[in-house]
Amino acid sequence: MADIANAELKLYHAPRTRSIRVKWLLEEIGLPYSVEDVQFKTRPAGDEAYAKINPLRKVPALTDGDTVVCESLAIMQYILGRYAPDSSLNVRPDEADYGRFLNWLHFGEAGMLMPVSLLMGHTVLLPEDKRSPEMAAWSKVETDKVIAALAEAGIEDREFIAADRFTAADISVVYMLFLLKLIGQFDDLPESVKSYFKRMTERDGWKTATA
Repeated sequence: MADIANAELKLYHAPRTRSIRVKWLLEEIGLPYSVEDVQFKTRPAGDEAYAKINPLRKVPALTDGDTVVCESLAIMQYILGRYAPDSSLNVRPDEADYGRFLNWLHFGEAGMLMPVSLLMGHTVLLPEDKRSPEMAAWSKVETDKVIAALAEAGIEDREFIAADRFTAADISVVYMLFLLKLIGQFDDLPESVKSYFKRMTERDGWKTATA
């Protein structure tokens, strides 16, 4: 484990973006870090200086000295692996729920990203003349499928998604539920999912990350 005292963690952050995941994780662990705000009102995000950090000019990015990591889940795994492998937010390979933890950690992006992003695009984000009602309908059906999987295999009869405690997997999934709430696609979710979201977002770490 790297020496926390020597950490030089800087999070490049914009409200409502995936950098919330990283900020929430850092707050829960209690690691020292600094925040560099990134312009996000127009795309691409940031400026030419930020392009030297993340050539795609997307958010988030994390620097740790000379190390740069730009994918939100990779950043979370980097922080846990390098600075907090024994944190309760991590699940170790020798724990029974290790596979479950990894599955839901990545489900929050790999499984949920496409349907939720398309639903956002074709209901809210794109100009109205660029939206496709057919694509909106299809993405709603696909979003309902991943939410059903979360309800039935993820949080049914569970307070948390893995290892009987709050972990980075919860952070990963809850962010995508947050996006659905932002675009008005939350109220018809299963009650178990809405209750899960409410429990997770009552945490101080969430409140700080989204302030």
